[in-house]
Amino acid sequence: MKRGTHIFMLISAVLIGSFSNVFGQENNVTIHTTGDRSVEEAHRQNYQPKILDTVFPIPTTSYPLLSINYEPTFEIPKIEPAKVNLQQKLPQLYNGYARIGIGSLLMPLAEVYYNNGRSRKMNYGGNIQHLSSFGKMRNVAPANFDRTNVRGFVGVSEKKYSWDAESYYRNQGLHFYGFPNEDANKDSIAQRFNTFGLKGGFYSHAHDSLGLNWKLGIEYRHFSDKKPKEDSIKDWNARENFFAIRTGAEYKWGNEIFAADLDILHNSYKYGVLNDTMPVSLNTGLENKNTIISLRPSISTYSKNRKLKAKIGVDLTASLGTKNKVYLYPIAEVKYSLFNDILIPYAGVTGGLTQQSFKRITDENEFSLSNVSLQNEHKAADGFVGIKGTLSKRIGFNAFISFSHVKNKALFVTDTLHSGRNRFNVIYDTMNITKIEGSIYYQLKEKVKIDAIGRYYSYNARNNIFAWNLPQFQVILRATYNLYDKFILTVDANFEGGRRAQVFAPGKDVLEENNQYALKLGFLADANIGLEYRYNKRVSGFINLNNVAAQRYKRWYNYPTQGFQAMVGVTIRF
Repeated sequence: MKRGTHIFMLISAVLIGSFSNVFGQENNVTIHTTGDRSVEEAHRQNYQPKILDTVFPIPTTSYPLLSINYEPTFEIPKIEPAKVNLQQKLPQLYNGYARIGIGSLLMPLAEVYYNNGRSRKMNYGGNIQHLSSFGKMRNVAPANFDRTNVRGFVGVSEKKYSWDAESYYRNQGLHFYGFPNEDANKDSIAQRFNTFGLKGGFYSHAHDSLGLNWKLGIEYRHFSDKKPKEDSIKDWNARENFFAIRTGAEYKWGNEIFAADLDILHNSYKYGVLNDTMPVSLNTGLENKNTIISLRPSISTYSKNRKLKAKIGVDLTASLGTKNKVYLYPIAEVKYSLFNDILIPYAGVTGGLTQQSFKRITDENEFSLSNVSLQNEHKAADGFVGIKGTLSKRIGFNAFISFSHVKNKALFVTDTLHSGRNRFNVIYDTMNITKIEGSIYYQLKEKVKIDAIGRYYSYNARNNIFAWNLPQFQVILRATYNLYDKFILTVDANFEGGRRAQVFAPGKDVLEENNQYALKLGFLADANIGLEYRYNKRVSGFINLNNVAAQRYKRWYNYPTQGFQAMVGVTIRF
């Protein structure tokens, strides 16, 4: 046993004994033990003592330099070359198109069109159209007619400009058949109109968004009716010369477009010879020269991410003729796109002066007198509000209501002085016109197309109890159906009601008011059906059925239309 252990046991025994004497009983305790009291030999250490430090040195770390000129590698995938499908090339265009047909009541039809085909820069061509009728109509005088149109045009389009020019000629023959005599002399009731015209325009195309674009147009037209056969009164017919210069410019700055249009229109109408003594049946000579100068500055702007478009300006118009007058009309329009063009409400107020001419009168009513008074139509204000949009990708609509105040509105009434009541004279009146119109269309690609338009008119005339011969409501329907691009079916119909003609004596169904007599013209229903069969890409046949309801309605008082008509023919592309 080691020495340290013995010492520990001895000290323990002494302490126990001491505590026993103090806290224990006074009995004596004797302890007997054995131990090894040998002392080990001392050995001398042969090295000096030293201090051990607990702070360890931090090793130095070194980093190798990275290569600066490291070149990455690329792997380029192979792209297959594009293939051109020659079967999807543009369809072939033919330079010529001809349409030839024959209809009931001996109605020949011939149309020929020609153009230069596809071209990036130049477009030119022309056409000839002819339609005539040599048949008879029941219970009226001979109603033969013929219409021939000839037209030629050319146009050039460059990057910075474009221009076009056109010439045309029209020859129209007709008869004043509005009386019940099938054996009447044709020559005594014949009328013929001749029109020759030239027009052209130049337009600039600035590619810079801040560039100035401008246009210049020139037009000339000569219009006349049939000359008498007798040389002594050869000047007693109507002839008219029209000349126009139309200019305009616009400049875009940011979201605004500054524009201005300047139009100069001159019309010279003459009938007979002034200050000449002629038979009463020819009346007296008439002459009317009128010049209209119109300046229309305006500003258009876009905002709200181009959803809102507004236009404001004025129309300053001067009428120079027997009386010189100056008019000022407003130009204000606004529209806003909702839900990504699904709905677009719009509103505005405009006005204007429309130059009256003998050609404009006969275009509306070809049975008019040749010696008529010409007065410009003055639309003091025309306010409108509406909404248009799309119900789906195939269906769209438009609906609006307008209110206008019109002075010198042309109305046609039966002439009672010189023509035996089978021609119409022109009278003018001031009236307020309310118009409500709604339209809807449906289109399924090129297979189905359907349009429907409904209009309602309300007239409040100052001097006449009705707006003579004008409809109170109108419905127009149009539809096209393409079956396998082989059969093309077309349907169009026109319905009008509420028309009244002025008469000069009481009678059946005649309304008298304020010493004026009005006769209902009856309901107008005109429906036409056409069917085309395409034998191949160049030849097709067609059949047209006109006025399928066989209603001999009166478009003008005492002038019934043809009943049911049919026409067949062929079309050829060359």
